Amino acid sequence: MLEIGQLIDGKYKILNKIGQGGMSVVYLAMNEKANKQWAIKEVRKDGTRDFNVVKQGLVAEIDMLKKLSHPNLPSIIDVIDSDDTFLIVMDYIEGNPLDKRLKEFGAQDQDDVIEWSKQLCDVLGYLHSRRPPIIYRDMKPSNVMLKPDGSVTLIDFGTAREFKYGNVEDTTCLGTRGYAAPEQFGGHGQTDARTDIYNLGATMYHLLTGHNPSTYPYEMYPIRQFNPMLSSGLEEIVLKCTQANPAERYQSCAELMYALENYQELDVENKKVQRFKWKIFLISAITCVVMALGTVGFKLLENMQTADTYDSYVKNAASQETIDEAFQYFENAINLQPENALAYNKMLEYIADDDVFTADESTRVIKLTGNLDDFRKGSPEEYAEFCYNLGIYYYFYYDSNNNANSSIEGMKKSATWFANAEDIEEFMNNSQDAELVKILHTMAKNSSGEKWGAINEKSGDVDADASYAAYWNDIETITDYDIAEMKNVSVALAIYKNFAITIKGEASEFAKVSGLTESDVLDRLNTMAAYVNEANLNKYESYNYEAHSLKISELEELIEEAKSAVSLAYNAKTTETDSSEQASVAGGEENT
Repeated sequence: MLEIGQLIDGKYKILNKIGQGGMSVVYLAMNEKANKQWAIKEVRKDGTRDFNVVKQGLVAEIDMLKKLSHPNLPSIIDVIDSDDTFLIVMDYIEGNPLDKRLKEFGAQDQDDVIEWSKQLCDVLGYLHSRRPPIIYRDMKPSNVMLKPDGSVTLIDFGTAREFKYGNVEDTTCLGTRGYAAPEQFGGHGQTDARTDIYNLGATMYHLLTGHNPSTYPYEMYPIRQFNPMLSSGLEEIVLKCTQANPAERYQSCAELMYALENYQELDVENKKVQRFKWKIFLISAITCVVMALGTVGFKLLENMQTADTYDSYVKNAASQETIDEAFQYFENAINLQPENALAYNKMLEYIADDDVFTADESTRVIKLTGNLDDFRKGSPEEYAEFCYNLGIYYYFYYDSNNNANSSIEGMKKSATWFANAEDIEEFMNNSQDAELVKILHTMAKNSSGEKWGAINEKSGDVDADASYAAYWNDIETITDYDIAEMKNVSVALAIYKNFAITIKGEASEFAKVSGLTESDVLDRLNTMAAYVNEANLNKYESYNYEAHSLKISELEELIEEAKSAVSLAYNAKTTETDSSEQASVAGGEENT
């Protein structure tokens, strides 16, 4: 056994023993350099029969946890395999298991149990959404840690397994009697998501009644037989979770979550009776269909469950206050249905809420769009629309930590996404923004870094005159395009804002472009000003006075400032030209 004060692997100092099971001891340790506490689980090789078998289970548990990331799950930090021990370093979960709370205080408050159950339902839904799904199989109070802030963490993945598509039943029967569903003991089919729902129902039963279902007589009764003050709606939820037939339970964690969030609606007794009769009829009908259709029927149920969970993830993501939580839900949804456009589009709506596309948001988006093959194959036009919109965000909204080069950096990044959209023939043939995609793609490719593009193919140098001439051609092309027909007024305003800022800041460079007159530039600015007119914008469904009025005022001011900058630049050019000509004449007279 490890000893108090012992230093492990040169960095983990053992503080004290905090738990012990049949095969292992758990210690609290401190990494003094990082000033952080960890839990270390020790399995001694000399004290465990068939250690290699035990080790295989531990390795499987570790590999599984390493793939997971959820606020209600612990993280594996390190694994140390020495001659006589096998050590697992993981998050230290401060708090106590719920079975200890039951021993101290008996049955728990109904509101607390509902809150804990919703958190557990969420983490189970996350596990079930993995590919392949992970079935936990051992939900019980001793495997749930209650932290001081009231949140719970699910621990001990020793009996968890990945769902095997095509298997008739599990090869190993595991679980805790009383909490385990009938199918966990063999002969009743393979364990699946509904098995975990049974386990959670049994855990809720224990917490609400104080009666341990793993003790004699190993049965569960309606919870209000123990406490008539408990909600009849909650009683119905527990009863449904713990039905012996999986088809009569909630079919997904999303469905159970909805019931927990609306349990009071089930409290009216006559409604409960009618719903119960209807569910019995519906379940019987579904059972008949499943028996008749065989594999097809099971696939249909699986698709219904998946769609239900997917919609729940997307809905939850949009309501999160922190970007970490939101993107976790978006990731869950995309992993579940990578071909579905909804999560991708809602993700863009989420990051566009403040009209700024930050470097952090960009990193998160790229992580979730690392492989879009399924999306492209399943919904090519929606995929192209997504790529086009992401290109817009990069081109017009990108802000890399307030970096002065953010605009050009964003333009360069946008080129890839415009190209992806342009590659989809169906989109380019059907979208009213197809021409704009081509124009923006060209403009994005023309942004080289320091100048606006037009790199000399032979020398590789930037031709400043040519680059600004090319960019001016882009401006002319896009302002000739009927931008007022765009679906998104915000994007149209952003395009003109970008032009106005560029013309204002680079007026002296445009003044150097051969053949580009002051009148040409001012005419284009006037074209922009004519578009930024409430009478014109009112014609479009996407126009919203409250949302766009400030942007319009800013743009009108920018256009006027750009006009002034252009006039100054061309006046300076004229003065410089006159001075040059006078110097040339004087030089000629002197030579004469």
